[in-house]
Amino acid sequence: MTEELPQVARVEPGEVTPALVTALYTGALVSRVEAGVVALTGPGAVTSFQGLLTNDVELPGDGSFVYGALLTPKGMIVVDGWAARLGATVSYTVPAYGGGRERALATFTRSVPPRLARVSDRSAEVAVYRLGGPSALAVAVAAGLEVPPAAGRVLVGPDGAETARATEGAPFVVQVTAPAAAGALLAARLEAAGAVAAGPAALELSRILAGWPRLGAEVDERTIPQEARFDEIGGVSYTKGCYTGQETVARLHFRGHVNRQVRGLLFDPEPPAAPADGWSVVTYVDRDVGRVTSLAFVPETGVAGAGRWIGLALIRREVEPGSLVRAAGRDARVVELPFAFPIAAPA
Repeated sequence: MTEELPQVARVEPGEVTPALVTALYTGALVSRVEAGVVALTGPGAVTSFQGLLTNDVELPGDGSFVYGALLTPKGMIVVDGWAARLGATVSYTVPAYGGGRERALATFTRSVPPRLARVSDRSAEVAVYRLGGPSALAVAVAAGLEVPPAAGRVLVGPDGAETARATEGAPFVVQVTAPAAAGALLAARLEAAGAVAAGPAALELSRILAGWPRLGAEVDERTIPQEARFDEIGGVSYTKGCYTGQETVARLHFRGHVNRQVRGLLFDPEPPAAPADGWSVVTYVDRDVGRVTSLAFVPETGVAGAGRWIGLALIRREVEPGSLVRAAGRDARVVELPFAFPIAAPA
C-alpha cells in the first residue's frame, strides 16, 4: 500500500454559518456523506468481520452498529468506519476520502475466503445521510424512519432504508443508508420534519468538536488506535477474540502507553489571524512536540464575523491539557476532548 503524507483538514470561515452552528447545538441538521459502503455477505460474514475489526460485532448480536478500524498485522490503522450487522450481511461505511473504500475492499478481498462470505461494493447503490444535533432523533421519527430504540443499533424500514443510531460521543446521531434513487426524497422528508440542510463542512466541524479522528489527518499509516482516541470513543474491544493487529493494541493497553495522542487546540482569539496553511508544527517550551491535524473556524452566533479557531493535534502525551503551545504559527491552549460549548468564550 502506498504511503500517503498526512494533511491538515480545514473548515474555513464562511463554510459553516452561525445558523448551522445553532442547529448543531440546539436543533438538527442533515447532510449527505461522501462515503464508501463495503459489505460481507454469507454464512461466515460475521465471523470474518469479527477477525478483522477492532471492535466487537458478535457480542451485541444482530442489528448492531459499531465503530471500529481495520489494522495492519503490526497494529496500524488501515481504514476506520461504522459496521452495521443485519442478518448474514455486515456493511462497513467508510470515508470516501483517503482511499477508504479501496482500502476496505482490498482488506476484505485479501483476508476473507469466498466460501465464507462474498465481498461487495454497495457505494454506487446507496446514499448515506447523517443527522446531528439534539433533535436528530425526533426529526428522524417525524420523517417516518424506523429508528432503533437504543444507541449502537440499526433497523431496516419497509422502504429498504437502514437507520442506525450512533454510539455516545459520535459526531452524528443518526445515519440513514437508503437506495440511491431514494436519496433526494429522503433528504426532503428530513428537511420537512425540521432538519436544517447542511454541506460536508458542517459534519466536518461536528467531527472536530467531538474529537473524532479522520483518515488522512489524525490517522495515517503509522497511527495506532490508542493514539487516535479509540479508547475514549469506544472504537476498540479488549474482551473479544483475536483480530488482525490485536497483539500491538492489547500490549499497549495492558502493559504500556502510547507516546502521542490526539488533543484539542483552542486558539487565542487575538490577533484574529488564521492558523498558517501548510505549517502544522506544534512547539512547547521551544521544542517540537507534534503536529496539527485538523482546523476549524467556529462562528459565534449572533455576532457577524466573530468566532474562534479550534483544532486537533497529535502531540506528545507529556503536553497536558491546559498547556500553552505554538501551533501552526499561532498561540493555542491544549484542551480535553470533546470541546466544550460555547467555543467562542475566552480560554
